[in-house]
Amino acid sequence: MDQALSRTLRGNFAGSSAELLLPCDDLFATVQFFTEALGFGVDTIFPAEGPVVAVLAGHGVRLRLDTHHQGDPGRLRLTVADPAAVAPSPSLRAPNGTVIDLVATPPGMVVPPLAPSLSISRAGAAGEWAVGRAGMRYRDLLPERQGGRFVASVIHVEQGGPLPDYPHYHKIRFQMIFCLTGVATLVYEDQGPPFAFRAGDCVLQPPEIRHRVLDATSGFEVVELGCPAEHTTRGDPEMTLPTTALSPNRLFGGQRFVRHDASVAPWTAWRHPGYERQDFGFMAATDGLAEASVVRAVAAPAMAPSRHDGELQFWFIIAGSATVALAGHPDLDLAANDSIAIPPGQVHQLMAVSPDFCFLEVRL
Repeated sequence: MDQALSRTLRGNFAGSSAELLLPCDDLFATVQFFTEALGFGVDTIFPAEGPVVAVLAGHGVRLRLDTHHQGDPGRLRLTVADPAAVAPSPSLRAPNGTVIDLVATPPGMVVPPLAPSLSISRAGAAGEWAVGRAGMRYRDLLPERQGGRFVASVIHVEQGGPLPDYPHYHKIRFQMIFCLTGVATLVYEDQGPPFAFRAGDCVLQPPEIRHRVLDATSGFEVVELGCPAEHTTRGDPEMTLPTTALSPNRLFGGQRFVRHDASVAPWTAWRHPGYERQDFGFMAATDGLAEASVVRAVAAPAMAPSRHDGELQFWFIIAGSATVALAGHPDLDLAANDSIAIPPGQVHQLMAVSPDFCFLEVRL
Protein backbone atom coordinates (compact mmCIF):
# COMPACT_ATOMS: atom_id res chain seq x y z
CA MET A 1 0.00 0.00 0.00
CA ASP A 2 1.25 3.51 -0.85
CA GLN A 3 2.45 5.35 2.27
CA ALA A 4 0.36 8.44 1.48
CA LEU A 5 -2.77 6.29 1.12
CA SER A 6 -1.92 4.48 4.33
CA ARG A 7 -1.60 7.80 6.20
CA THR A 8 -4.94 8.95 4.74
CA LEU A 9 -6.67 5.79 5.92
CA ARG A 10 -5.16 6.13 9.39
CA GLY A 11 -6.34 9.75 9.46
CA ASN A 12 -9.89 8.72 8.59
CA PHE A 13 -9.90 6.28 11.50
CA ALA A 14 -8.28 8.69 13.97
CA GLY A 15 -10.01 8.44 17.32
CA SER A 16 -11.84 5.24 16.42
CA SER A 17 -11.47 1.95 18.24
CA ALA A 18 -12.11 -1.70 17.40
CA GLU A 19 -14.00 -4.15 19.59
CA LEU A 20 -14.45 -7.91 19.55
CA LEU A 21 -18.21 -8.53 19.77
CA LEU A 22 -19.05 -11.47 22.03
CA PRO A 23 -22.44 -12.89 23.07
CA CYS A 24 -23.24 -12.90 26.74
CA ASP A 25 -26.28 -14.27 28.60
CA ASP A 26 -25.05 -13.57 32.13
CA LEU A 27 -23.40 -10.17 31.89
CA PHE A 28 -22.37 -9.80 35.54
CA ALA A 29 -20.80 -13.26 35.82
CA THR A 30 -18.89 -12.76 32.58
CA VAL A 31 -17.66 -9.31 33.54
CA GLN A 32 -16.54 -10.66 36.91
CA PHE A 33 -14.64 -13.50 35.22
CA PHE A 34 -12.75 -11.26 32.80
CA THR A 35 -11.93 -8.62 35.40
CA GLU A 36 -11.03 -10.82 38.38
CA ALA A 37 -9.50 -13.88 36.68
CA LEU A 38 -7.85 -12.20 33.68
CA GLY A 39 -7.21 -8.63 34.71
CA PHE A 40 -9.43 -6.79 32.23
CA GLY A 41 -10.86 -3.41 33.19
CA VAL A 42 -14.38 -2.12 32.67
CA ASP A 43 -14.38 0.63 30.07
CA THR A 44 -18.15 1.07 29.60
CA ILE A 45 -21.30 -0.52 30.98
CA PHE A 46 -24.86 0.52 30.12
CA PRO A 47 -27.62 1.30 30.76
CA ALA A 48 -27.03 1.93 34.45
CA GLU A 49 -30.48 0.78 35.57
CA GLY A 50 -30.24 -2.59 33.81
CA PRO A 51 -26.94 -3.19 32.00
CA VAL A 52 -27.09 -5.20 28.77
CA VAL A 53 -23.70 -4.24 27.29
CA ALA A 54 -20.26 -4.00 28.83
CA VAL A 55 -17.01 -3.04 27.12
CA LEU A 56 -13.85 -4.38 28.72
CA ALA A 57 -10.27 -3.40 27.89
CA GLY A 58 -7.03 -5.18 28.62
CA HIS A 59 -4.02 -6.95 27.12
CA GLY A 60 -4.24 -4.80 24.00
CA VAL A 61 -7.85 -5.70 23.07
CA ARG A 62 -11.37 -4.47 23.73
CA LEU A 63 -14.23 -6.90 24.32
CA ARG A 64 -17.86 -5.89 23.81
CA LEU A 65 -20.11 -8.21 25.80
CA ASP A 66 -23.64 -7.86 24.43
CA THR A 67 -26.61 -9.74 25.85
CA HIS A 68 -28.54 -9.22 22.58
CA HIS A 69 -25.81 -10.74 20.39
CA GLN A 70 -26.28 -14.40 19.41
CA GLY A 71 -22.99 -15.07 17.60
CA ASP A 72 -20.04 -17.37 18.22
CA PRO A 73 -18.48 -16.80 21.67
CA GLY A 74 -15.05 -17.06 20.02
CA ARG A 75 -11.60 -17.90 21.29
CA LEU A 76 -8.90 -15.60 22.71
CA ARG A 77 -5.18 -16.26 22.90
CA LEU A 78 -3.68 -14.55 25.94
CA THR A 79 0.08 -14.43 26.46
CA VAL A 80 1.24 -14.23 30.07
CA ALA A 81 4.56 -14.61 31.83
CA ASP A 82 3.49 -17.73 33.73
CA PRO A 83 0.27 -19.46 32.59
CA ALA A 84 0.35 -21.85 35.57
CA ALA A 85 0.20 -18.89 37.96
CA VAL A 86 -3.04 -17.72 36.30
CA ALA A 87 -4.89 -21.03 36.17
CA PRO A 88 -4.15 -24.76 36.58
CA SER A 89 -5.36 -25.41 33.03
CA PRO A 90 -3.93 -23.78 29.88
CA SER A 91 -7.49 -23.23 28.61
CA LEU A 92 -10.31 -21.48 30.43
CA ARG A 93 -13.95 -21.02 29.47
CA ALA A 94 -15.73 -17.82 30.42
CA PRO A 95 -19.38 -17.91 31.56
CA ASN A 96 -20.43 -16.68 28.09
CA GLY A 97 -18.62 -19.60 26.40
CA THR A 98 -15.52 -17.77 25.18
CA VAL A 99 -12.44 -20.02 25.37
CA ILE A 100 -9.25 -18.35 26.59
CA ASP A 101 -5.96 -20.09 25.77
CA LEU A 102 -3.16 -19.12 28.14
CA VAL A 103 0.27 -19.27 26.50
CA ALA A 104 3.66 -18.28 27.82
CA THR A 105 5.06 -15.00 26.57
CA PRO A 106 7.40 -15.92 23.72
CA PRO A 107 11.08 -15.42 24.45
CA GLY A 108 13.09 -12.80 22.63
CA MET A 109 15.30 -13.72 19.72
CA VAL A 110 16.51 -17.32 20.09
CA VAL A 111 19.71 -18.34 18.29
CA PRO A 112 19.82 -22.15 18.21
CA PRO A 113 23.10 -24.00 18.75
CA LEU A 114 25.07 -24.46 15.56
CA ALA A 115 24.73 -27.86 13.85
CA PRO A 116 27.19 -27.45 10.99
CA SER A 117 26.74 -29.44 7.81
CA LEU A 118 27.96 -29.47 4.24
CA SER A 119 25.06 -27.94 2.31
CA ILE A 120 24.85 -27.69 -1.49
CA SER A 121 22.03 -26.03 -3.43
CA ARG A 122 21.75 -26.42 -7.19
CA ALA A 123 20.13 -23.82 -9.45
CA GLY A 124 16.92 -24.77 -11.20
CA ALA A 125 15.91 -27.73 -9.06
CA ALA A 126 12.19 -28.38 -9.47
CA GLY A 127 9.81 -27.37 -6.71
CA GLU A 128 12.28 -25.13 -4.91
CA TRP A 129 10.38 -21.85 -5.26
CA ALA A 130 7.80 -20.77 -2.69
CA VAL A 131 5.75 -17.58 -2.38
CA GLY A 132 6.74 -15.44 0.60
CA ARG A 133 6.11 -11.98 2.04
CA ALA A 134 4.79 -9.26 -0.31
CA GLY A 135 4.29 -11.84 -3.09
CA MET A 136 8.02 -12.42 -3.64
CA ARG A 137 9.30 -15.88 -4.57
CA TYR A 138 11.90 -17.64 -2.42
CA ARG A 139 14.42 -20.41 -3.20
CA ASP A 140 15.96 -22.05 -0.13
CA LEU A 141 19.76 -22.24 -0.19
CA LEU A 142 20.26 -23.83 3.25
CA PRO A 143 17.61 -26.55 3.65
CA GLU A 144 19.33 -27.99 6.73
CA ARG A 145 19.42 -24.51 8.34
CA GLN A 146 22.67 -25.43 10.13
CA GLY A 147 20.57 -26.52 13.11
CA GLY A 148 18.24 -23.54 12.79
CA ARG A 149 21.05 -21.01 13.13
CA PHE A 150 21.09 -19.70 9.55
CA VAL A 151 18.77 -19.18 6.60
CA ALA A 152 19.76 -18.21 3.06
CA SER A 153 17.47 -17.65 0.10
CA VAL A 154 17.33 -16.35 -3.43
CA ILE A 155 14.40 -13.91 -3.55
CA HIS A 156 12.81 -13.14 -6.92
CA VAL A 157 10.33 -10.46 -8.00
CA GLU A 158 8.36 -11.71 -10.97
CA GLN A 159 6.39 -8.60 -11.90
CA GLY A 160 8.09 -5.22 -11.67
CA GLY A 161 6.60 -1.99 -10.36
CA PRO A 162 5.58 -0.77 -6.90
CA LEU A 163 5.71 -3.53 -4.29
CA PRO A 164 3.09 -4.13 -1.58
CA ASP A 165 5.71 -3.68 1.10
CA TYR A 166 5.42 -1.57 4.27
CA PRO A 167 7.80 -0.21 6.94
CA HIS A 168 8.94 -3.23 8.92
CA TYR A 169 11.86 -4.63 10.89
CA HIS A 170 13.33 -7.98 11.87
CA LYS A 171 14.27 -9.51 15.21
CA ILE A 172 17.62 -10.85 14.04
CA ARG A 173 21.26 -11.29 14.97
CA PHE A 174 22.58 -10.82 11.42
CA GLN A 175 20.99 -10.09 8.05
CA MET A 176 22.37 -9.06 4.67
CA ILE A 177 20.97 -8.72 1.16
CA PHE A 178 23.05 -8.93 -2.03
CA CYS A 179 21.59 -7.90 -5.40
CA LEU A 180 22.04 -10.39 -8.24
CA THR A 181 19.99 -8.83 -11.05
CA GLY A 182 17.65 -5.91 -11.66
CA VAL A 183 17.10 -2.73 -9.71
CA ALA A 184 15.01 -1.93 -6.63
CA THR A 185 14.40 1.21 -4.61
CA LEU A 186 15.11 0.80 -0.89
CA VAL A 187 14.73 3.13 2.06
CA TYR A 188 16.06 2.72 5.61
CA GLU A 189 15.48 4.42 8.93
CA ASP A 190 17.82 7.39 9.52
CA GLN A 191 19.87 6.57 6.40
CA GLY A 192 18.69 9.30 4.03
CA PRO A 193 16.42 9.28 0.98
CA PRO A 194 15.47 6.16 -1.01
CA PHE A 195 18.27 4.79 -3.17
CA ALA A 196 18.68 2.48 -6.15
CA PHE A 197 19.89 -1.02 -5.29
CA ARG A 198 21.59 -2.63 -8.30
CA ALA A 199 23.39 -5.83 -9.26
CA GLY A 200 26.55 -6.21 -7.18
CA ASP A 201 25.30 -3.93 -4.39
CA CYS A 202 24.79 -5.21 -0.85
CA VAL A 203 23.23 -3.95 2.37
CA LEU A 204 23.77 -4.98 5.96
CA GLN A 205 20.43 -4.69 7.79
CA PRO A 206 21.26 -4.33 11.48
CA PRO A 207 18.78 -5.64 14.06
CA GLU A 208 15.42 -3.84 14.09
CA ILE A 209 16.24 -1.10 11.59
CA ARG A 210 12.99 -0.04 9.91
CA HIS A 211 13.06 -0.38 6.13
CA ARG A 212 10.95 -0.84 3.04
CA VAL A 213 11.26 -1.95 -0.59
CA LEU A 214 9.40 0.65 -2.64
CA ASP A 215 9.59 -0.85 -6.12
CA ALA A 216 11.60 -3.23 -8.28
CA THR A 217 12.13 -4.12 -11.91
CA SER A 218 10.76 -7.38 -13.31
CA GLY A 219 13.16 -10.21 -12.56
CA PHE A 220 14.80 -8.39 -9.64
CA GLU A 221 16.68 -11.00 -7.62
CA VAL A 222 18.73 -11.02 -4.44
CA VAL A 223 20.51 -13.40 -2.09
CA GLU A 224 19.46 -12.90 1.53
CA LEU A 225 21.26 -14.51 4.48
CA GLY A 226 20.17 -14.23 8.09
CA CYS A 227 20.65 -15.54 11.61
CA PRO A 228 18.71 -17.11 13.23
CA ALA A 229 16.80 -19.06 10.59
CA GLU A 230 13.45 -18.42 12.24
CA HIS A 231 13.09 -14.77 13.10
CA THR A 232 10.17 -12.40 13.53
CA THR A 233 9.21 -9.73 11.00
CA ARG A 234 7.13 -6.92 12.48
CA GLY A 235 5.36 -4.07 10.73
CA ASP A 236 5.63 -0.51 12.04
CA PRO A 237 2.58 1.39 10.75
CA GLU A 238 3.55 4.51 12.70
CA MET A 239 6.91 4.82 10.95
CA THR A 240 7.18 7.08 7.91
CA LEU A 241 10.13 6.45 5.62
CA PRO A 242 12.36 8.20 4.84
CA THR A 243 12.85 9.66 8.30
CA THR A 244 13.87 13.29 8.75
CA ALA A 245 16.95 12.31 10.76
CA LEU A 246 20.19 11.35 9.05
CA SER A 247 22.37 9.24 11.32
CA PRO A 248 24.71 6.95 9.34
CA ASN A 249 26.67 5.98 12.45
CA ARG A 250 23.63 5.09 14.53
CA LEU A 251 23.84 1.67 16.19
CA PHE A 252 20.93 -0.76 15.88
CA GLY A 253 21.46 -3.70 18.20
CA GLY A 254 25.17 -2.90 18.29
CA GLN A 255 25.53 -2.80 14.49
CA ARG A 256 25.63 -0.08 11.85
CA PHE A 257 23.75 -0.02 8.56
CA VAL A 258 26.03 -0.62 5.55
CA ARG A 259 25.30 0.18 1.93
CA HIS A 260 27.88 -1.34 -0.40
CA ASP A 261 27.83 0.40 -3.80
CA ALA A 262 29.57 -1.91 -6.25
CA SER A 263 30.04 0.84 -8.84
CA VAL A 264 32.52 2.76 -6.66
CA ALA A 265 33.96 0.10 -4.32
CA PRO A 266 37.65 -0.77 -4.85
CA TRP A 267 38.97 -4.24 -5.65
CA THR A 268 41.70 -5.55 -3.34
CA ALA A 269 43.61 -8.80 -2.95
CA TRP A 270 41.73 -11.79 -1.49
CA ARG A 271 43.36 -14.15 1.02
CA HIS A 272 44.40 -16.50 -1.82
CA PRO A 273 46.56 -15.49 -4.80
CA GLY A 274 45.01 -14.98 -8.23
CA TYR A 275 41.79 -13.53 -6.81
CA GLU A 276 40.54 -10.08 -5.85
CA ARG A 277 37.53 -8.96 -3.86
CA GLN A 278 35.21 -6.11 -3.01
CA ASP A 279 34.91 -6.14 0.76
CA PHE A 280 31.54 -4.91 2.06
CA GLY A 281 32.85 -3.50 5.33
CA PHE A 282 30.78 -5.75 7.57
CA MET A 283 33.58 -6.57 10.02
CA ALA A 284 33.72 -3.04 11.42
CA ALA A 285 29.94 -2.54 11.22
CA THR A 286 29.17 -5.76 13.15
CA ASP A 287 32.04 -5.47 15.66
CA GLY A 288 33.76 -8.52 14.17
CA LEU A 289 30.73 -10.78 13.82
CA ALA A 290 30.59 -11.10 10.03
CA GLU A 291 32.59 -10.61 6.87
CA ALA A 292 31.22 -10.56 3.32
CA SER A 293 32.73 -9.94 -0.12
CA VAL A 294 32.39 -10.50 -3.82
CA VAL A 295 35.41 -12.49 -5.01
CA ARG A 296 36.55 -12.95 -8.61
CA ALA A 297 39.38 -14.73 -10.40
CA VAL A 298 41.89 -12.43 -12.08
CA ALA A 299 45.07 -14.30 -13.08
CA ALA A 300 46.30 -17.84 -12.37
CA PRO A 301 44.02 -18.34 -9.36
CA ALA A 302 45.55 -20.66 -6.81
CA MET A 303 44.01 -21.80 -3.57
CA ALA A 304 45.86 -24.08 -1.19
CA PRO A 305 43.84 -26.60 0.85
CA SER A 306 42.10 -24.52 3.50
CA ARG A 307 39.71 -24.74 6.42
CA HIS A 308 37.87 -22.27 8.65
CA ASP A 309 36.94 -22.30 12.33
CA GLY A 310 33.97 -19.94 12.24
CA GLU A 311 30.24 -20.62 12.37
CA LEU A 312 29.61 -20.43 8.64
CA GLN A 313 31.40 -20.10 5.32
CA PHE A 314 28.86 -19.63 2.54
CA TRP A 315 29.55 -19.25 -1.18
CA PHE A 316 27.03 -18.33 -3.85
CA ILE A 317 28.30 -18.59 -7.42
CA ILE A 318 27.51 -15.42 -9.40
CA ALA A 319 29.23 -16.30 -12.68
CA GLY A 320 31.55 -18.88 -14.20
CA SER A 321 32.35 -22.27 -12.75
CA ALA A 322 34.82 -24.09 -10.51
CA THR A 323 35.38 -27.42 -8.81
CA VAL A 324 35.45 -27.61 -5.04
CA ALA A 325 37.67 -30.40 -3.73
CA LEU A 326 36.52 -31.54 -0.27
CA ALA A 327 38.54 -33.89 1.92
CA GLY A 328 36.52 -37.06 2.44
CA HIS A 329 33.91 -36.15 -0.18
CA PRO A 330 33.65 -36.35 -3.98
CA ASP A 331 34.67 -33.21 -5.86
CA LEU A 332 31.82 -30.82 -6.55
CA ASP A 333 31.36 -28.89 -9.79
CA LEU A 334 29.68 -25.55 -9.11
CA ALA A 335 28.21 -23.14 -11.66
CA ALA A 336 26.24 -19.90 -11.63
CA ASN A 337 23.40 -19.81 -9.06
CA ASP A 338 24.73 -22.85 -7.17
CA SER A 339 25.71 -22.39 -3.54
CA ILE A 340 27.65 -24.24 -0.86
CA ALA A 341 28.02 -23.93 2.91
CA ILE A 342 31.31 -25.40 4.11
CA PRO A 343 31.32 -26.53 7.77
CA PRO A 344 34.14 -25.56 10.13
CA GLY A 345 37.16 -27.83 9.98
CA GLN A 346 36.30 -29.15 6.50
CA VAL A 347 39.38 -29.05 4.26
CA HIS A 348 38.46 -27.56 0.89
CA GLN A 349 40.10 -26.17 -2.23
CA LEU A 350 38.95 -24.34 -5.37
CA MET A 351 40.20 -25.93 -8.58
CA ALA A 352 39.51 -25.79 -12.35
CA VAL A 353 38.42 -22.18 -12.01
CA SER A 354 36.97 -20.56 -15.15
CA PRO A 355 38.33 -17.12 -16.16
CA ASP A 356 34.99 -15.46 -15.37
CA PHE A 357 34.54 -17.16 -12.00
CA CYS A 358 32.91 -14.83 -9.45
CA PHE A 359 31.15 -15.60 -6.19
CA LEU A 360 29.63 -14.11 -3.05
CA GLU A 361 31.34 -15.15 0.18
CA VAL A 362 29.81 -14.69 3.64
CA ARG A 363 31.70 -15.73 6.78
CA LEU A 364 30.59 -15.47 10.40
